[in-house]
Amino acid sequence: MPFPESRPRRLRATPALRDLVRETVLTPHDFIWPIFVEPGKGVRKPITSMPGQFRYSPDEAAREAKAAYALGVPAVILFGIPEHKDSVGSSAYARDGIIPQAIRAIRKEVPDMLVITDVCLCEYTDHGHCGLVEDGKVLNDDTLDLLAKEAVAHVKAGAGMVAPSDMMDGRVGYIRDVLDEEGFEEIPIMAYSAKYASAFYGPFREAAESSPAFGDRRTYQMDPPNAMEALREAVLDEEEGADILMVKPAGPYLDIVREIREITDLPLAAYQVSGEYAMIEAAAERGWIDGERVMMESLISIKRAGADMILTYYAPRAAALLAG
Repeated sequence: MPFPESRPRRLRATPALRDLVRETVLTPHDFIWPIFVEPGKGVRKPITSMPGQFRYSPDEAAREAKAAYALGVPAVILFGIPEHKDSVGSSAYARDGIIPQAIRAIRKEVPDMLVITDVCLCEYTDHGHCGLVEDGKVLNDDTLDLLAKEAVAHVKAGAGMVAPSDMMDGRVGYIRDVLDEEGFEEIPIMAYSAKYASAFYGPFREAAESSPAFGDRRTYQMDPPNAMEALREAVLDEEEGADILMVKPAGPYLDIVREIREITDLPLAAYQVSGEYAMIEAAAERGWIDGERVMMESLISIKRAGADMILTYYAPRAAALLAG
C-alpha cells in the first residue's frame, strides 16, 4: 500500500513498539564461548591480538566457565596449547593431555555446563597443520584415525560434544563410527562443515600457537569464493552423521549461513572468529565505533542470517549486557 496509507515508521516510534515487533531475539543461551587452555595453575595469560581474552590454566578455565554459566552461557568449546608438540600431534589424544585436564576441571566446577572440544591436530603438531604430513602433503585418510582417537580421549574425560575442525574428507563419519564402537552413541558431533581458508584467523593462530610451519591450509580448508561447495560439504556431513553443522567464519560468510539454513533442518552454528573480534575491539579502542553496539549488532546479524547458535569470544560480555 503506497504512502500515506503505509507508514512503517509507526511501529518504530517507541521502545515498547520496537520490542513488540522485533523479529530476531538474541539471548545468552545462543552462545558458545571459545576458551584457550594451557598447562599450569593460576595462569591467566593475556592474548595481545584479542584484548580481553586470555589463555587459562585448567583451574582458571573452570572458574571463568562457572562465571559465564551464571550469566546464562550454556556451553564452552576448548582449544588446547600443549607442553609438547610432535609430527603426529600425540598430545591431542593423550589421556592426561591439556584438554582432558580442562574438561575434568570444568565438569567438576560446573557439572551442568556443556563442554565441547575442538578436534583437530594443528595445535599439537610441530608443523602446525591439521593432519599428518608426508613429503610436504597433508594426508587425508591417515589422519582420520588420529582424529578419532582425539575425540574418544575427550569424551572419556567427560566432553559432552566433539567438534572436528580439520576439514579432512570423511572425518565426521569416521569419528561417528569410532564413537559408536566405543559405546558413545549419545555423544553429538558438531561439524565444522563450511570452514574457509580465511585471513580472519590470524589472532587465533597467535593464541593457539598453531600457524603452519610451511605452506598454508588451502588444500583442505575451503576457497573463499565458493558457495555451492559449502552446500555440498554440509550435505556430506549430515549424511555422515553430524548432529550440528557450522559455518566459519560467521560475519563475512552470512550468505553461506543463510544458504545452508535453507537446505537443512539440523541445528546450525556459526563461529564469529578471532579476526572479527579483534577488528571490533581495535576500532572501539580508537573511538571509531561504539564497541558494545557493534558487538551486539554483529551477533544479531549472525542469528538473523539463520544460525541457531553462535561461537563467540563475546559470550560472557554479551550475556552480561543482555542480562541488564
